[in-house]
Amino acid sequence: MQSPSGNDKKIQLGFEEQQSPYDSPSQNARVLTEGWMVKWIYCPACGNDEMRQFANNRPTADFDCPNCSEQFELKSKKGKFGNRVVDGAYKTMCERLTSDDNPNFAFMQYDAAARAVQNLFVVPKQFVVPRIIEERRPLAATARRAGWIGCNIQLDQVPSVGRIFIVQDGEALSKRAVLERWQSTLFLRQASLDARGWLMAVMTCCQAIGRQEFGIDDVYAFEGQLKLIYPGNKHIKEKIRQQLQVLRDHGFLEFMGRGRYRLN
Repeated sequence: MQSPSGNDKKIQLGFEEQQSPYDSPSQNARVLTEGWMVKWIYCPACGNDEMRQFANNRPTADFDCPNCSEQFELKSKKGKFGNRVVDGAYKTMCERLTSDDNPNFAFMQYDAAARAVQNLFVVPKQFVVPRIIEERRPLAATARRAGWIGCNIQLDQVPSVGRIFIVQDGEALSKRAVLERWQSTLFLRQASLDARGWLMAVMTCCQAIGRQEFGIDDVYAFEGQLKLIYPGNKHIKEKIRQQLQVLRDHGFLEFMGRGRYRLN
């Protein structure tokens, strides 16, 4: 079931006053941000106006859409997100990447003084591949959970097309634009984890060139970086050409002829 899209939902960016049963500031912030998500955010996948919250301490997600069943895990903080975002257990994350209910991620930055959302963007699950998950060091023997291994999500390894803003710089974006951006990368879900990793890597290279139009040699210039990511591959240039063709076929790139491409 996946039909609602409708008109823009009028998103109120401010947090409403509500009682929290917790003394911890971080727990209070969680209550505020999760409550705001339930009340104001539509599903970025299908446009349904209702988002449903799961019970606390669910290990894999915080919300789902009752219309299309997409699941979302919320990460929120007061300041801007850096290149790395702390997540849970590394082993659990790796298992999630191959599961049917692997959630999408939502990243919320809020202003505590203004009690309002500043930025909210979603990273669809097709962009959450093994190479963007960083294994952290085991906790020390003196720690309460000695030996536990967590992970980081490396946001700098996600191409900009994989970060879909719903709220940006304190302004809610067009719902239609959000839904169109979501749809534009669904083709990645048809690929294996390894294939998705390659496509994302080449997407990132294309965007790092910094020009809308570029030549294949500009992408070849990233050969050394791609070798570091895929040290076992001896045919990097051939792989680059293959990924450019896939991205062209799905409309991410336009082939201009004579080895020239344009970012759409």
